[in-house]
Amino acid sequence: MTDQMILRVRLAAPVATVHRALTDPAELRVWLAEQVEVELPARYAFWGRHTPEGDAPHQRLLHVDDHSLRFSWLLDGVETTTGFALAEDGPDATVLTLEQSHVDFAAATSGSTIGVLQTFWALSLANLAAHLEGQPLLPKTDFTSAELRGELVIAAPADKVWESLTDSGQASAWFGYPIGIEPWVGGRYAMGGFESGHAAKVVDLDPGRRMSVDWGPIGVTTWELAESQGKTTLTFVQSGFDEQHPPYSAWAGSVSGLAELRRFHEMADWQSIWLSVEVPGLEPAAG
Repeated sequence: MTDQMILRVRLAAPVATVHRALTDPAELRVWLAEQVEVELPARYAFWGRHTPEGDAPHQRLLHVDDHSLRFSWLLDGVETTTGFALAEDGPDATVLTLEQSHVDFAAATSGSTIGVLQTFWALSLANLAAHLEGQPLLPKTDFTSAELRGELVIAAPADKVWESLTDSGQASAWFGYPIGIEPWVGGRYAMGGFESGHAAKVVDLDPGRRMSVDWGPIGVTTWELAESQGKTTLTFVQSGFDEQHPPYSAWAGSVSGLAELRRFHEMADWQSIWLSVEVPGLEPAAG
């Protein structure tokens, strides 16, 4: 039995609307991939620079109906399987369950093409949610480039955004996983919390404006804030890594979290879209 990753999200749209976003080529080109060909029930393919091994389509449609979609996807020479299942959650919301074979935590941290699927799908589903909510999308990962840079506009003042980026409690809430942060140069930045036994290091900090965290081989992440008319532009950059092996998985994971950072500030009754994340070998978040 292969390892199976399961992601569950709540989307603010009826099942029929979500199904259309999953199967309509024009919509798929917005939130998922650069190139798309869909001819149901025979063909479902996507490729391009925003897709792992996106030089050509590598998918084969296995099943589609009004509430589900399943296809095989050849990656790293392995035939993986991706499935979407849709369930109504009231008249105006849908619970989407994504199942992806051949993904466990060891694969996700290996640097392999299959390993990037965990965060590829996390970012893709975050962009699907933004698309359905009529929000600007987050930058998709360009798997043909070693330039990892993007920006996001958040309808909140910079001091509030800064607090949510540097306070352990707030960052853990919107990211959906424990994060321990010591917001000073030389301080720890610990995914999994300070008790996890491993932490990156804060290497640069301009209070209220900029922070850089050194993650070792995958490079340095820098966040910079600029406020205008009550809104904050958050610019984020990954640098200092081996450009022959860009850390696409880590990059996509960090960018996907920023979707919830924006929603955290912009929604009066904020609730994360994420209902559960199950990756074999990954300890679940507390709470």
